[in-house]
Amino acid sequence: MNGKGYAADYVKVAVIADPQIMDKTSLRLPSKSLALEFVQFYTDLFMRRAFFSSILPFKPEVILFLGDYFDGGPYLSDDEWQESLSRLKHMFGLNTEEIHSTVKVYHLPGNHDIGYATLQSHKPEVVRRYEKEFGSRNYQFMVGKVEFVAIDAQTVDANQEGSVASATWNFVSNVSSDRQLHPRVLLSHIPLYRRDWTDCGPHRGSPIINQVIVLSGHDHDQCTVTHESKGGPVTEHTLGTISWQQGNLYPSFMLLSARKTSLSDTSLPEEAVLTRLCFLPMQTHIYIWYIVLFVLTILSLLLWPTSGLSFCHHQFDDMVECVRKLINIYRDGTKEKNEDENYEYEMIWGADGSMHLVKKVLAQPVTRTNNIGPVERGNAVMRATAKKSVNQLTEVCLSMETNADSEVDPKKLPPRASKSKAKMVIQRFVRTFRMLILIAAVNVPLYMMFLFKDWIDK
Repeated sequence: MNGKGYAADYVKVAVIADPQIMDKTSLRLPSKSLALEFVQFYTDLFMRRAFFSSILPFKPEVILFLGDYFDGGPYLSDDEWQESLSRLKHMFGLNTEEIHSTVKVYHLPGNHDIGYATLQSHKPEVVRRYEKEFGSRNYQFMVGKVEFVAIDAQTVDANQEGSVASATWNFVSNVSSDRQLHPRVLLSHIPLYRRDWTDCGPHRGSPIINQVIVLSGHDHDQCTVTHESKGGPVTEHTLGTISWQQGNLYPSFMLLSARKTSLSDTSLPEEAVLTRLCFLPMQTHIYIWYIVLFVLTILSLLLWPTSGLSFCHHQFDDMVECVRKLINIYRDGTKEKNEDENYEYEMIWGADGSMHLVKKVLAQPVTRTNNIGPVERGNAVMRATAKKSVNQLTEVCLSMETNADSEVDPKKLPPRASKSKAKMVIQRFVRTFRMLILIAAVNVPLYMMFLFKDWIDK
């Protein structure tokens, strides 16, 4: 980082917040409906690809989850909860040997996992099944020479006399009274209190929610604020959700580096922990672009001329032929004119009573004029070659016009060749359907192959 070669001195940590995998409570759809299964598949696939393609290549040594693994965790039956848990493990490779052997994973409870203090008091079985799978809700651990403190933030705003809240407050009191030997990072699913309209930094994409470094989630959007404390300013990073279905067009995760060695007397406290927010692709925009391309494809197939590419091909050929004939006519006419312009013709009657044209050399060559129109020269008449040129030109233009009209405007065709409007519409739809089948035959197998290649177990 910063070109100073910190990599060897730090432990690499990946931080993930609010996957909140979808279930029957997400869209109010039946549990096993096709629509829900469809949305679940694409949401899970995005997060799995993000994890294996964007997070794991950084080779993190520690992964921190900041809560809200489920969407309706407290309201799922045990079987439904176990099914969602299986999806979560598959998504983030938690059931693979690669993660178990090389990466330490730490979890933090969220309100969508165990609810707030009131719900925990009424449904203690929700808390028990969470702790059985993920461990304690309040604990501390070391990463390098940095101490991380995780708390169940859903209970800190409850009555401190209650049994649920008292466990969290007792833990916080004990940690606060301990002698602090290392820099500390607080892990809280719910962000700490901040004044209304506090600026959240350049990465905030949604309206601001009114309500050591500190890492938190819950908001589904990014926020970086600085809190004032007795020990000095404390920076809090609220991470956005890693899911593209949870209201944030810019899913994200965080790369964090925790120092392996103790800070020296000359070191700055900020050097103990380094952070970098990383954004994932805007999946919503990608799907919108797919839909636009599909609509354009349908319109192109429906509106393309019935003769297809042959329409343009014939028009181009006719145009070339017309230009070629005009050039030939011009060349022939110019040659004959050059030969005859220094001669004149005189009508002479023969002995048998017939008339003849006699070609005579002019005493002075005729000079061309710019006058437009016929020029009469004594007894000269229009030559046959001129008539031939005019006839050829007329023939070419009429031929081209006839060909164009016969292909462009069906109304000008002979009655037997014209088609009814209904028949033409049916033919267009049949042609479009055949083209879609051809396109699907080529693209669907490729799409399915790429779609499932990251979803199957490695």
